Amino acid sequence: MNCNDCPRYCNVDRNKDKGFCGGSNKIVIAKVIENFMWEEPCITGGKGTLAIFFAGCNLKCCYCQNYKISHEVKGDCYSPEEFAIFLKSFKLENFSALEFITPTHYSSLLIEVFKSFKSPIPVVWNSGGYETVEKIKEISSFVDVFIPDFKYSDDKLAIELSSAPKYFEIATNAIKQMVKEKGENQFENGELKKGVLIRHLVLPGHVGNSINVLKAIKKEILHPFVSIMSQFVPIKNNQILKRTILPLEYKIVLSYAEKLNLNNGYIQEFSSASQNYIPNF
Repeated sequence: MNCNDCPRYCNVDRNKDKGFCGGSNKIVIAKVIENFMWEEPCITGGKGTLAIFFAGCNLKCCYCQNYKISHEVKGDCYSPEEFAIFLKSFKLENFSALEFITPTHYSSLLIEVFKSFKSPIPVVWNSGGYETVEKIKEISSFVDVFIPDFKYSDDKLAIELSSAPKYFEIATNAIKQMVKEKGENQFENGELKKGVLIRHLVLPGHVGNSINVLKAIKKEILHPFVSIMSQFVPIKNNQILKRTILPLEYKIVLSYAEKLNLNNGYIQEFSSASQNYIPNF
């Protein structure tokens, strides 16, 4: 299988080699957390999600909190058929949603999974936003809720921090397609059953980047539903971003969101910048 699942278009034969993401011809699962509650309330609902953490990533964020699994591809390996059986082994009705975390680089394999598996609960696609319009169209047949990051407005910053050329253009187009596919957000008892929730993590020293991301969301996205996050925590091997964000930095970003009337969504508590919220991998 020659892989072009993401905007890098590696065209690598994953039966023989690995692309930028580190993925092969098998789905690699690094961790599964049942009744996962560390997401926005409309995602976790009352039961929490069945959170599937995929190994590897098509981004290489130097500050990634999941560094141990995103920069290394280690875990249990499944063919599409085996992964479908694995999902069926859970009583999915016990969860509010089936959440795929960092799944982009397994898009084609997951399309195969859903040829023999239909989820009785919403499927949530939790990604870095660095995706192709073509793949968004394909996976929309089984994805109910998209949670894309919108990380950068500054492409130089995207390259420096995530090795992601043309991130701004690519993420903008991908998120617009997600909204087009899902239409207006649909809620049931406070839970998002169908739609798009855009996340933005404020980075230390880069208030301007955040402001321009918010401007783009306001300009490009119809009826945006936004989660602004403060949870950045420095990691040991990150030599670029060495501190948490300052209260003033976060306040400036939140004030600008209010100025743009981006009032539909969530604002994370400043105290969320803690190692306590990082899963043990």
